[in-house]
Amino acid sequence: MKASDRAVLAIRVHPRDNVAVVAADIQAGGEVRLDDGTELRSVEAIARGSKVALISIPCGEAVIRYGEEIGRATEDIAAGQHVHTHNLRRGQ
Repeated sequence: MKASDRAVLAIRVHPRDNVAVVAADIQAGGEVRLDDGTELRSVEAIARGSKVALISIPCGEAVIRYGEEIGRATEDIAAGQHVHTHNLRRGQ
């Protein structure tokens, strides 16, 4: 099977986004494939519907989804890492 025939496992909504939503459960070390063909490896298991970092996001930097800031990283987040309340602060 060609790489282009694989199922899409994550969706980036806006080109500016530094996170994507996974459409299926991903195991640690599993391949995450975006709808635009970009691929990365997950650092940890990530449940369907959760966010995965597409690039490294340093502590204090904006987390971007839908082209808008949804919060700030509370610790360094590696590309392929799960992004949620344990490493993301919303609001002020």
